[in-house]
Amino acid sequence: MPRAVVLAVVVPLALALAACGTTEPQRSAPLARGGGVYKVGSPYQINGIWYYPSENEKYDSTGIASWYGPQFHGKRTANGEVFDENQITAAHPTLPMPVLARVTNLENGKSLIVRVNDRGPFAAGREIDMSKKAAEMLGFMQKGTAKVRVQYIGRAPLEGGIGDGTGVAETFVAPPVVTPTDERRVSGTAPVTAVAAVSTSVLPAPSGAASAPPPAPAATMKPIPDNAAARSAETVDQVPVAGPGNLYVQAGSFQNLQNAEAVRQQLTGVGQVEIQTTMVDGTPYYRVRVGPLTDVPAADSSLQSVIAQGHKGARIVVD
Repeated sequence: MPRAVVLAVVVPLALALAACGTTEPQRSAPLARGGGVYKVGSPYQINGIWYYPSENEKYDSTGIASWYGPQFHGKRTANGEVFDENQITAAHPTLPMPVLARVTNLENGKSLIVRVNDRGPFAAGREIDMSKKAAEMLGFMQKGTAKVRVQYIGRAPLEGGIGDGTGVAETFVAPPVVTPTDERRVSGTAPVTAVAAVSTSVLPAPSGAASAPPPAPAATMKPIPDNAAARSAETVDQVPVAGPGNLYVQAGSFQNLQNAEAVRQQLTGVGQVEIQTTMVDGTPYYRVRVGPLTDVPAADSSLQSVIAQGHKGARIVVD
């Protein structure tokens, strides 16, 4: 059962129990680590959006992090491990499991290696779901969300934890967002019904499923070369960040400027809409974005407005 559905059922029940004076059981003993399998996974659809899990060693993306904890503590993750809210783990919609990823809080410069061993988040506009412990260490548990950068490192050991952290940069600097040399393809962007012949390449849906909406490139930050360094699972690095960056809602990225302009005009009234250009292997791509936006609630509101216009795969980016 998708975590989003479980959450919808469990939260009201938890509130009801709390009202009856039930206390949460003590969790003094840590849960068993590891025990899962390495898994990429097949394409899947949640709330009308297609997700395409893949092995992407160049994964480097910005967005909004959230966190999850008590309601899933002790339950199985998507690759068969047991979720422990007190371990340094995370859930991601498309990365393989288990893998290591570096998550940098662009608001305070705290940077942490996490073990990705679950699927999620499935709330619109969220890039990654951190465990309660990871959110505490990155300094956003009380706030609930943070602007983050997520970078793929490599496979995680099946026995649990992060191993020796091989492949992690010993000196890690989170630079300002710049025009990328390559744009990550994002699954789930729905076609715009008001615009004819929008040019995007199509990823196939799983066998027997309905046709999947076409993906579109989205922005990432410039990759950073990594050097081998030993790390413990509890290490938080303090790295320099050039400000938290601006929030945008990206409706899509197109090779055809006319299509991008048509989408921009369609979104008139949603907010300030602009077309940003980036080059990919010598080919220009035109990104249609709403923003900059003042904060996460404003970005969430704009995202819902863009989705309502037919862009189910629109996402929040930090730039």
